Amino acid sequence: MPVATLSDRAVLEVTSEDRLAFLQGLISNDVTAIPEGEALWAALLTPQGKWLADFFLLPRADRLLMDAEAAQAEMVMARLLRFRLRSKVAMARLEGFSVQAGWGEPVPAGAVADPRLAGAGWRLVTDAPLPATASAANYDLHRLSLGLPDGSRDLQAEQSILLEAGFDELHGISWSKGCYMGQELTARTKYRGLVKRRLVPVEVEGPLPARGTPVTRGGAEVGEMRSGQGVRGMALLRLAALSGELRCGEAVLRPRVPAWMKLPESTEA
Repeated sequence: MPVATLSDRAVLEVTSEDRLAFLQGLISNDVTAIPEGEALWAALLTPQGKWLADFFLLPRADRLLMDAEAAQAEMVMARLLRFRLRSKVAMARLEGFSVQAGWGEPVPAGAVADPRLAGAGWRLVTDAPLPATASAANYDLHRLSLGLPDGSRDLQAEQSILLEAGFDELHGISWSKGCYMGQELTARTKYRGLVKRRLVPVEVEGPLPARGTPVTRGGAEVGEMRSGQGVRGMALLRLAALSGELRCGEAVLRPRVPAWMKLPESTEA
C-alpha cells in the first residue's frame, strides 16, 4: 500500500457555530452535504468566477478541517475571513498535522476517499502520520496519470476557470446549492458552452518543458505547459488540439484525454 506524505500541504481548521453557513456562500461546493467520514473538494473564486485556490474539507464533530496548499494557506484564511462580518466563525492553521495520500488497499483507519475520482485513492489528515512507503513524487506521477489538477501548479490565480480544469466532472462544484462567490460566471460558462480549452494529461517525449512553455501545432500556439514530472505532464490546450502530436520547447507532447473527461461533440475551437 503506497503511502506518501505531502509536505506541500497545510491543515487549517474552521470552527464556531456559523462555520457551515459561512463557507456555503463562499465556495463552489455544498458544505452542508458532506457525509460523515467523507471529504469534499471545493474552490474559492474571485467575484468574477476565476480560481484562487482549491482544497479538501473534512467534517469533524465541532469543526471542519481544510487540507489546503501550504503556500496558499495564509491567503485562503485572509480571503475567507474578509467576509466574516457578524458570522460566528474562526480559522487557524494547525501545527503538527500532516496530509498523507495513498492508493491501493487496505485503506487505513481515519482516511477518506479522494472525492474527485474513484481511482485517486485516499487522503489522511492526522497528527499521527503513518510511515511513508512512497514519495511525494510517486504520488505526483499517480495523479498525473489520472489527469487530476494540482492547485497552483496547474491553474493560474485570477485567470483560470473551474470548467477548464475538470471541476465539474471531478465533483468540485454544486449546481444546486444556490449562490456563492463567482457562481454566476461559472454557471454561465457551463450552460452557454463557453469552454474553449481544457487542462489535460500529456505524455512527454524529450526534456520536460517548464511551466508556462507555449505548446504549438504546425507553428501555431495552441496552449501551454503546466505541471509535470518525467514523461507525464499537464497542459492547458485548445479543444481542437486534444489529439495528435504537439511541440513544447524541445519536447513532443501527446494528449491523453482521460475517460472521466466530458468533451463537446465538436472540438473545433
